Amino acid sequence: MPVETTATGSQRAPPAWASAWWRLFEQRVGIVPLPVLLLLVLVTAGLLATGKVASDMMVNIGVLSVGGFVLAWIGQRLPGLRQFGSAAIVAIFVPSYLAHAHLLPAPVVDSITEFTKASNFLYLFITAIIVGSIFGMDRRTLLTGFLKIFVPIGIGSVAAAAVGTLVGIMTGLDARDSFFYVVLPVMAGGVGEGAIPLSIGYAALGHGTQAAMFAQVLPPVMMSSLFAILLAGGLNVLGRLRPHLTGNGSLEPREQNDPTLQDSFDPAAQGNVDLDTIGAALVTAVMLYLAGTLAQRALGWPAPVVMLFLAVGLKLAYLVPPSLQRGAFVVYRFFATVVTYPLLFAIGVAMTPWDRLTAALTLPNIVTVLATVLTLTGTGFAVARSVSMYPVEVAIISACRCGQGGTGDVAILSAANRIELMPFAQIATRIGGALTVTLALILLARFG
Repeated sequence: MPVETTATGSQRAPPAWASAWWRLFEQRVGIVPLPVLLLLVLVTAGLLATGKVASDMMVNIGVLSVGGFVLAWIGQRLPGLRQFGSAAIVAIFVPSYLAHAHLLPAPVVDSITEFTKASNFLYLFITAIIVGSIFGMDRRTLLTGFLKIFVPIGIGSVAAAAVGTLVGIMTGLDARDSFFYVVLPVMAGGVGEGAIPLSIGYAALGHGTQAAMFAQVLPPVMMSSLFAILLAGGLNVLGRLRPHLTGNGSLEPREQNDPTLQDSFDPAAQGNVDLDTIGAALVTAVMLYLAGTLAQRALGWPAPVVMLFLAVGLKLAYLVPPSLQRGAFVVYRFFATVVTYPLLFAIGVAMTPWDRLTAALTLPNIVTVLATVLTLTGTGFAVARSVSMYPVEVAIISACRCGQGGTGDVAILSAANRIELMPFAQIATRIGGALTVTLALILLARFG
């Protein structure tokens, strides 16, 4: 029987009803105790009944926790699908459909959308994951992994462009349309960094209005992100069935690491970290993101990429003490455990338009997009051994090239259960996407 300790240190047995009530709190949906979940639903219903739902952090912590963890809980129990990342898929695409079909109350949709877009919720998550996982890596991975990963990404991009265009032609698409309006958008880095710059560039080159171009290139991006999530879940299953193909989140075999390049501590095994250090680590991560934002305004470089390289530089130059690195690793683990599914729910409602996803559901588009995603991912898997990396991890990072930018990276890595690969996913998405957009505009100006 549970025992309650008083302020004076004495102990007394609680009433029988209290013990039964406390046991209910041990039943959880995700991280949320069952009584709290039920009360959150009732309180939210009461707020809806009394008027407008606020768009502040307090309301959305409650609403997104209920939605994200309940849908992930359902996804984790789908027969035959739970091993394929169905928790992430359900958590992002079900709310997208519910919002589209007006099955979610409009005040809730408005609240989530306004909060997600105004609060920069997504980039706080990405910041915590990137900085924490980089500070938690050994030095060998930082020195070699970031250079090696360009090999499979580069080879895969060329192969995917060729195969995707050829498949598009075989299914009846015009070669130009297949290449510029289906294949390249898939690899362009998502919506904000890919589809929007492509549409602006295409319009500037005289191929239609920006709105018309955006409507044409966005559906392949949405569809490819879905395929990439499904593939990532499948790769996770493959890693379980063939353990020699995966590092379970590590890119390189640790036994190959040069001891002189390794850290003298393992952040994951350092016991308790005091709260002051955890807070300091979070503020440090935010500082790095703000520095990236300043660089983006001054130089036009993507803020997450600048933040990523700043974190790598600080780590390699011994400018961050071990205690702060451990604090950052705790921040990473907190966000990965507590924030992922609520964030996916918010992404589904606010950033995944269901109508755009279904707009591309024609056979030529489906086959062409699928061929592009499979080629890019499969090439990464095949090339990985040649650069002494694990095939499953490299294939998952390659799949991130086909996602919706930062939102896609979160969903794909969550489906693969490898959120610690976020720094490499950002390299693939941001830098690979920027190069793809630049190449697309150069080629269209030259040959279009």
